Amino acid sequence: MRAKVRGTELYFDVEGAELEPAGLDMRRKPVLVALHGGPGGDHSGFKPAFSALADKAQIIYLDHRGSGRSARGPRETYTLENNVEDLEAFRQYLGLETFGLIGVSYGGMVALSYAARYNHNLSHLLLVVTAASHRFIDRAKEILAERGTPEQQAVARRLWDGEFESEEQLREYFEVLGPIYSLTFDLAKERERRCIYSIDAINEGYSGFLRDYDVTDQLGKITSPTLVIGGRHDWICAPEFSEEITDGIPGAQLRMFEHSGHTVYTDEPEAFTDVVRGWLTYTPRPRKGNDPR
Repeated sequence: MRAKVRGTELYFDVEGAELEPAGLDMRRKPVLVALHGGPGGDHSGFKPAFSALADKAQIIYLDHRGSGRSARGPRETYTLENNVEDLEAFRQYLGLETFGLIGVSYGGMVALSYAARYNHNLSHLLLVVTAASHRFIDRAKEILAERGTPEQQAVARRLWDGEFESEEQLREYFEVLGPIYSLTFDLAKERERRCIYSIDAINEGYSGFLRDYDVTDQLGKITSPTLVIGGRHDWICAPEFSEEITDGIPGAQLRMFEHSGHTVYTDEPEAFTDVVRGWLTYTPRPRKGNDPR
């Protein structure tokens, strides 16, 4: 499905119903929009991992502008600012009074930025292996220098400089860096091959707006029920950044996955599902305006 908003066309897919029978009534589940990483990745890596959440929430998978199956456009429009405003336009397009976000990696940065600006529209906020500022980049360089092979460090230079020249180069990057991203990379290779990559989006991010991204001073504005998930062995969004987010958002809960890298939902899939399902079960969906249960 496609939504035409703000001069572009966003691809989205839906898993699970929002309304389901509950005795004589219809029970309304929370709606969660899943935001993928990159920049320049797509939603395909969430499938089938997030399917186990569909009985607790309706999952809407969204590809950012210029990414995945969404429409392409001028590279200079692939910005965090546009991703945030696209998300708000998408909420209005769907006619949702409130919705939740599950943002992973760069998707978590979009979710944090959205929450700082449009907190009143959020029912739930799940932030998975992400960071609140550009400082994650310098820390990732340090970790890669400690843990990475010479080949991994050489290939990563294309990321830091925003100089991928082809999708093949980007696939090579994930193939070479895969074992440091995921502790179960051999099992995750199929997921990576399904992804449609956008080199323009990732280059624009790492050569531009991610270098001064910083919402740490806005975390205190976020009052939505928030769950933060980190991976103890995550190299690109190191675990201290999950702790920083948790400390900054009032009432936020932190779950650190001790046997995971950056891809917690493939490194520890059952534990990830249990944690998120439990949190959704015990985190009520708040009312807003005339939005009925």
